[in-house]
Amino acid sequence: MKCPFCGNGDTQVVDSRVSEEGDSIRRRRRCAACDRRFTTYERMELLMPAVVKRDGSRMEFDDKRLRASLDLALRKRSVASADVDAAVRRIIERLMVSGEREISTEHIGDLAMDELKQLDQVGYVRFASVYKSFNDIHEFMRTIQEMQDGPVNHTPD
Repeated sequence: MKCPFCGNGDTQVVDSRVSEEGDSIRRRRRCAACDRRFTTYERMELLMPAVVKRDGSRMEFDDKRLRASLDLALRKRSVASADVDAAVRRIIERLMVSGEREISTEHIGDLAMDELKQLDQVGYVRFASVYKSFNDIHEFMRTIQEMQDGPVNHTPD
């Protein structure tokens, strides 16, 4: 760590303390050259990948939008808020550990569908109906059959 007073790169940590919240570390340092003391803080920085929308535009990942989408799919369903929170956390964790700098909205939608499939079948179908933009009833029926892990027996009219 470079001394802010003299610019010397040789500094020593005199004291370290973890914050009460546990999300940062405060370090008191002493410069070996000028003997002055200063404080540094270490905080964890989690970088979420940028979201690439269908039209090619990019935006920051917003967990509130993800939560709102899941809430809409689960509206008037008896799914505990804590379970939805856990699903959002799992999706965020999967995005962070992916190591990707950019992620498509389609991939986020797939992750959301995976979580909804475990939480509530009706919520899953609701989300899929909007997310997949069904063109006809056969596509809708195919999704329900996939959710049930059964074979797709579709014969067009």
